[in-house]
Amino acid sequence: MTDTLSKPILDVLAGQTISPPPVWLMRQAGRYLAEYREVRSRAKNFIDFCFSPDLASEVTLQPIRRFGFDAAIMFADILLVPIALGRKVWFVTGEGPKLEPFDPANYQDLRLDQTHEVLSPIAETLRRVKKDLPKETTLIGFAGSPWTVATYMVEGGGSKDRYFTRVAAYAQAEAFDGMLDRIADVTADYLVMQAEAGAEVLKLFDSWAEGLPQPLFERVIIRPTKRIVDKVRAAGVTVPIIGFPRGAGTLYPLYARETGVTAIALDTAVDPAWADANLPKGMPVQGHLDPAALRAGGEVLQSEVRRLVDAWSGRPHIFNLGHGITPDVPVDHVHLLLDTLRQR
Repeated sequence: MTDTLSKPILDVLAGQTISPPPVWLMRQAGRYLAEYREVRSRAKNFIDFCFSPDLASEVTLQPIRRFGFDAAIMFADILLVPIALGRKVWFVTGEGPKLEPFDPANYQDLRLDQTHEVLSPIAETLRRVKKDLPKETTLIGFAGSPWTVATYMVEGGGSKDRYFTRVAAYAQAEAFDGMLDRIADVTADYLVMQAEAGAEVLKLFDSWAEGLPQPLFERVIIRPTKRIVDKVRAAGVTVPIIGFPRGAGTLYPLYARETGVTAIALDTAVDPAWADANLPKGMPVQGHLDPAALRAGGEVLQSEVRRLVDAWSGRPHIFNLGHGITPDVPVDHVHLLLDTLRQR
């Protein structure tokens, strides 16, 4: 890209170490912002909100206008892919996403031919955001990784331990892997579409990667993630890809080495010294401030910001949270985070 050197996020993902590090926050477009809540009130439901480019592009740009983050991440949801696969998804206020529970034995019923038709509004959102972003701000697209998407499909919604999904992964191994492959193939098509619409970085969210034994982790996390990365690259897409297997613990280095991702996003529990010693040399990292420290604010927030900046001073680093920003975070705390980071 001709403008790579003017964008700090892309510089870091190309292997540069920058001080202070560039910053964006997961869920930076969200309910903690009054302007987001106002726009959200115009949509009849959350799915309609995600599929409305005029509304989704506006909320994507809001935190850039207010805070000047170094990246904008498109406003969407990881559960749009099941819709493209032919599954029904809806959101219940106070409860979260709901789906009709899916039996992996029926994986061949999952549609592979309607990705562009169903998800084209997301590409339009990206095109609109790209047009209005400051030239130094990077545009990030994303998708849920197959294991995480599969857990919602099998469980019929969120689950604390993904128990029934893990049982299915063992008991219906061939069908389960077939389901993951179908999710991966649609996800790869979706990410290629995002890159063609202007996304300069792609991110894969495996929000439920924790608690898996290594053999299962390799099968349901690493294998389908590599399938996605390989297919995206085979389509000619060269933009950086950030992988986030939240809760992977000691398996983070294996994920980083085997999946083909450009950079690794870390959760709050990861020890920086251990990760720096075990991750591939020079691989960019992203993260990993505790959202609770951001909510607490004050000196504890400043101390945590400084600790993480110091810990990653010798490696390409994008400052972020270890999970998404929570709706109860005061806007002033985000300003304090940025002031602390940028004054170093």
